[in-house]
Order: sequence, then C-alpha cells, then structure tokens
Amino acid sequence: MSENENESYPWKDKGKGNRSYLWKVRGDGKTIAPGEVVAPDERLSWGRTISMGMQHVVAMFGATFLVPLITGFPPATTLFFSGVGTIIFLLITGNRLPSYLGSSFAFIAPISGAMLLPNGMGVALFGVLCAGITLAIVGAVVHFVGSQWIDKFMPPAMTGTIVMLIGFNLAGAAKNNFQAVLNEETGATADLTGWVTIIAIVLITVCFRGIIGRLAIILGVLVGYVAALLQGQVDFTAIEQAAWIGLPQLAFPVVDFSVLGLFLPVVLVLIAENVGHVKSVALMTDRNYDKLMGRALLADGVATAVAGFGGGSGTTTYAENIGVMAATKIYSTALYWVAAFTALLLSLIPKFGAAINTVPGGVIGGAGVVLYGMIGLLGARIWVENKVDFASPVNLIPAAVGLIMGIADFSFTIAGMSFNGIAVGTVTALVLYHLMRAIARLRDTAVV
Repeated sequence: MSENENESYPWKDKGKGNRSYLWKVRGDGKTIAPGEVVAPDERLSWGRTISMGMQHVVAMFGATFLVPLITGFPPATTLFFSGVGTIIFLLITGNRLPSYLGSSFAFIAPISGAMLLPNGMGVALFGVLCAGITLAIVGAVVHFVGSQWIDKFMPPAMTGTIVMLIGFNLAGAAKNNFQAVLNEETGATADLTGWVTIIAIVLITVCFRGIIGRLAIILGVLVGYVAALLQGQVDFTAIEQAAWIGLPQLAFPVVDFSVLGLFLPVVLVLIAENVGHVKSVALMTDRNYDKLMGRALLADGVATAVAGFGGGSGTTTYAENIGVMAATKIYSTALYWVAAFTALLLSLIPKFGAAINTVPGGVIGGAGVVLYGMIGLLGARIWVENKVDFASPVNLIPAAVGLIMGIADFSFTIAGMSFNGIAVGTVTALVLYHLMRAIARLRDTAVV
C-alpha cells in the first residue's frame, strides 16, 4: 500500500490493513482557529461535528423539501431516502468525498408529467428507478474507462443548454402555482402570497451574509407561509391527524416504459452536477479526486435507484452544502454522516412531514419562480465560466433550437413512448451539435 493510499484511507494502518479509526481527530474543538481547514479525513470534537452536521441539514432542507411539495411526493419519504442516499454515497466513495445527496430539481418536470398518468406515482417512481440505474451504469463505465468521453459527448455548450432548458421548462408550473385559484366563487388567487414569498427571498438574499443569506429560499418560504397563514390559506387537519412517530410512507414503481423519454435526459444533468461537485470539492480541498469521479456517479445512481424503488425522488449532490463547506472551510465527511442520520430521524416523525405538506401553492409558486429561473441561469453560468463562443454556429444553432423546444415544451410519441420538451430539447441539441461538428470537419469549414 502506498503513502497516497494511506492518506486517502486514513482509517487503514500501514502494513495491517485494518480499520483502527475513521477520521484523524483535529484538536479538541477549541484549538481550531477560525478559517482553519479541516480536511475530509479529519474531524473536530464530536460536539462540534454534530452541530456542524446539523447545519448541513439546514442547508439542504429547503431545496430537498421543495421537490416533493411541487411534485406531490411524500416529503417525509423523500427526506428518508435523502439520508439513505447520502450514506450510500459516503460508503461507495470510501468516505473520502464530502457530499449530501438531496432532491434533484431535474426530476421535477418528468415526475410532474408522469403523475398525470394512470398509476401516476408508481409510474414516476419507475422513471426515477430507470434514471438511477442508467446513471449507475455510466458511473461504472467512468470508473473503468475514465471521464474524458463525458466532456467530448457533453461539452460546456451543450451542458449549459440542457441545464438551462430544464429550468425554463418549469416556468409554466411556477405560474400555475403562483396564480392558483383559491376560491372558485370569488376567483381569488394566490398571487399576493407568491409575491410576498419572492420579495422575502430577494430581501433576505441582499440583507444578510453567511448562512442566513444562503438560506434565503427556505426563509423566504417561511415568510410566505406566514402570509398564507394570515390569509387563511393553510389547513392544519393533516398535522392533527398524523402520529408523532412512524415509518415514512413507502411506494413502489409501476413498470411503464412510455415514461423513459421523460426521465432519461435527466441523467445528463445528473452527470453534469456530479462532475461539477467532484471538481468543486477538489478545488476547495486542493486534492485530486479524478479517480473518484466514477464512484461519485455510481453512488448517486444507486441512491437514486433505491429512492425510486421505495417512494423517494431522485437525488443529486447539493451545491447548498458546497456553499457551507466553502464558508466554514470544514470538509470533514463526519459532518455528512451526522446530517444523514439527522435526516433519517426527522423522516420518522409523521407530524413533521405533514407540517411540510401544508405549504400552500402560492408559496411554492413564489419560490418556484426564483428557483426555476436560477436553475435556468446556471446554464448561462456554465457557458460564461467555460467561455463558450457563440460566434461559432456549431455552438449557437444546437443551443438555440434545443432551448426553444425545451422551453415551449415540444412533445411527441414514438412506439408508445412519450417525449416532452426536456427530452426533445436535449436530444435535438446533442444530435445537432455532433452532426454539425462532424460535417464541418468533413467539409473543412470553420469550427470555432
């Protein structure tokens, strides 16, 4: 065993190979100076580790719960599989890569579409399961072959396009929640609640720094919830009827291959998110995690498949938690074990899940307007950071066509399989890009 291997696996004794400890203990929790880096294979005292781990729960909380609230999945079940998924991720990556797996926004559109079908939830879970299996296969290939082919198949011009069209494709869903009719007789809508939520998110973002500023979405949702409460838009019946302790509501997939066209394009986004996460952690910790790229993809794929099999939404590595690590300089994987088990404990409190489920449509719509727009603009950020040149028609035309098809929600059915705007836009953009690039090279025309 090499020196580098011992650094990657700090629990292994040289020459023995047995696990004597999981993390190198860093100080007593009082001797760590502010801003001092705590590496993934180190931990603070257990008191500080637990408190910092719970901070990661708070960071992922809002985004993880918004997905089931929007799609109609049980929040407690989604939280349960989020915790399970994080444990799976830590185990498969050998406890070396700090990450929390929360609900992926990329699944909102396909799940919402599948929920409209007969046996909607079961069919949606089948889609999540298949997406997870596909991602796991990609991870296994990357582990043995390398990740270079990903950049060639999905260059930044196309990655940004896919992320952007997924965000903007959800604009209609945000509008429907924002303007939800509350009273058929009076025609009253949830517009006011939606605006209160948006304004609260905006003000919290610009008025506060640190963790409060990073939690602007969930805090804005809380403000919107209070506004809805004052307007009599919140129903507490479900909370009163729920038990204090109990297992989350499980559900199982119903095989329907017609929904694969909705879900498989999501795999491309999950690949981009996981690759970006690994590179971000490597940059922050000054370590090379390229050899963990395949494991990270495999782990997220397995976690997503497990969630799909039991009733949870698909998972992904969370940027919110990267933000916490960047702010605290504490990258210890011990914190994520704490976060995972905290999520599992919270999911076993039915009243907690019922309370989350009382968030009204106006609040979800307001938060959705902000979130979906942010997801869309993350695609533009990918373009900017990678200096994508749209003077080249090979970049410009596929992105343009794919975006319009995705945002306008083009759809069609082939051999019983339905393809919605996200699938149509994604496939069209990728096919056009590689086709135009191949022809340009063959014809020796300019490819910038």
